[in-house]
Amino acid sequence: MVNGIIGKKLGMTQIFDADGTSTPVTVIKAGPCVVVQRKTVSTDGYEAVQLGFVDEQSPKRVNKPMKGHFAKAGIPPTRILREFRLYNGDEAANVGDKVLVDQFSENDIIDVVGTSKGRGFAGFVKRHGFGGGRATHGSMFHRAPGSIGASAYPSRVIKGTRMAGHMGVDRKTIRNLRVVRVNAEENLLLVHGAVPGPTGAYVLIKKKRM
Repeated sequence: MVNGIIGKKLGMTQIFDADGTSTPVTVIKAGPCVVVQRKTVSTDGYEAVQLGFVDEQSPKRVNKPMKGHFAKAGIPPTRILREFRLYNGDEAANVGDKVLVDQFSENDIIDVVGTSKGRGFAGFVKRHGFGGGRATHGSMFHRAPGSIGASAYPSRVIKGTRMAGHMGVDRKTIRNLRVVRVNAEENLLLVHGAVPGPTGAYVLIKKKRM
């Protein structure tokens, strides 16, 4: 079966163990999902499945190509579509199969892929963690970038120089997170620690391949 699922971040909270130890967790609504398309080596050059996230709100507008795509699968349209690769040893998945959160269990190790929060235009101290200059005795050099290259050679700013600019909205993968609790009835997954994105963001949850 598919070695992952699409989830929706609901926020963070904490749970307490029997001895009173608190554990910060992220609550994710994982699925339910349905297989919309099956890709094979013979037709597409690789093995994968396309999953659709069955959300409470169905899409208001679906263009004609996507209507035909879902009609071919015999599945109602979904707003969120993501693709998961299949590897040797994975069980076969067919169009229409359901992918549910019950494939996970406590203490499973997972990777979570999402889009980080947008921070707008940020300076190099916030964006890259630079230390800046001294803050006292009239130094006049507190949060300024300083030198960004040599003047004689090569007489230009090297590509990739860390400077101020747009921060966030990057695809991030947080690896080796631990599943703390699974609620199959409400399709909830409680993951130890933080995952990328704001509340309401969609993430990909992948089981760690051993």
